[in-house]
Amino acid sequence: MRAVVFREFGGPDVLHVEELPTPVPGPGEVLVRVRAVSINRSFDLRVRANEGGYEPVLPVVPGVDPSGVVDAVGSGVDEPRSGDRVYVRPNVPCRECDACRAGNAGSCKRRRMIGVHRWGGAAELVAVPAENTVSIPEAVSFAEATVVGRHFPTAFALAYRANLQSGETVLIMGAAGALGSCAVQVARSLGATVIAAAGSDERAASAIPLGAQHAINYRRQDLEAEVLRLTNGRGVEVVFENIADPTLWPGAFNSLATGGRLVTVGAHGGGTVPLDVRRLYGRRLSVMSGLGVERAEDLPRSLHLMACGEFTVLIDSTLSLGQAAEAHRRVEDGRALGKVILDPSLPD
Repeated sequence: MRAVVFREFGGPDVLHVEELPTPVPGPGEVLVRVRAVSINRSFDLRVRANEGGYEPVLPVVPGVDPSGVVDAVGSGVDEPRSGDRVYVRPNVPCRECDACRAGNAGSCKRRRMIGVHRWGGAAELVAVPAENTVSIPEAVSFAEATVVGRHFPTAFALAYRANLQSGETVLIMGAAGALGSCAVQVARSLGATVIAAAGSDERAASAIPLGAQHAINYRRQDLEAEVLRLTNGRGVEVVFENIADPTLWPGAFNSLATGGRLVTVGAHGGGTVPLDVRRLYGRRLSVMSGLGVERAEDLPRSLHLMACGEFTVLIDSTLSLGQAAEAHRRVEDGRALGKVILDPSLPD
C-alpha cells in the first residue's frame, strides 16, 4: 500500500509517500480502506516536529482521524463487517491499567494513538481495533465524518465543562477554525447566544451561517469593548478560548461577566498567557480545561445531526497523499479556512 511516512522529525519536507506492506488485521481488528483523514495542528504538525510531548514512535504514518470502508476483518469480529462505512476513533486504551479495569478507558494513562504511536490513516489502508470504529450514515461523506469525529465531541465537552445553559451568551475564540466552527453549532443547538471571534473579517463572518448572532475580528477590533457593547456592558457567561495567545487572552478573559466560566482545550497561540488574578477572584471567575469530559455517545449523535442537516463542517480543500507536505504547509501557514483533508484514493 501507499502511505505518507516520516522517519525523522522536522518540517513538511520530512514527509514522503512510500510503498509499505499491507497491514493484516489481527484478532479484534479490522482493515479500513481510507477515504479521508485530516491535517491537525496538534497531532500532525506538532507530532511531525516532535513537539507537544506526545512521544511518537518512528517511523510514523500520521493521521489520527481516518474514515473509510472496512476492507477485511480479523478473527473474533462480528461488527463492523466488510463494506461498512466507518470513522475511526484515535485512542486505543491499554485495557490493563486500573482505569481500564474499572471501565474508564477514557482515562487510560497508557493509551496509544493511531497516527502517533501506531500507524495512522494517511495511507491507503490502516488496521485498527474494531471497537474504535463508528458507523457513518449514508448521507455523510467520508471527509465530513472525519471532521465531525475529530471535533464535535470535543465541542460538546467544552459546553459540558462550562455548564453552558440555554439563554446564556458565549464568546467563541477562533470561531472559523475546525473546532471553533463546531463549537458555534453546538452552542447554538443548546440555545445559547453566540459571539464568534476570529482573526479576519472573512473568517469571523463565516460563523454567522453556522448560527452565531455576532462576529468580531479580534485582530482589528477591541475584543473586550465589542463584547461589552454587544452585551450592554454585562459581558458573557462563558468563553471558549482555544488559542492561548498572550495578546488575545486578556480581551477574552476580561469579556467574562461576574461568575463567568472560561474553558479551553487548545494552545496554538503559545500557551503561556497573563492572568489577572485580582479579576479572577474578585469577579468569581472560573478557568478550566475542557479535556476529560468527552462522552462516547456524542460522536454518533453528531454524525446523525450531520446527516439530518443540523450540523455542517468547514472543509478547505481535499488533497492526495502526494500533496501531504503542501497540506501541512497550508495548515501551518494559516491559509486554510476549514479543514484540510487527504484522500488516499485521489491520484497524485
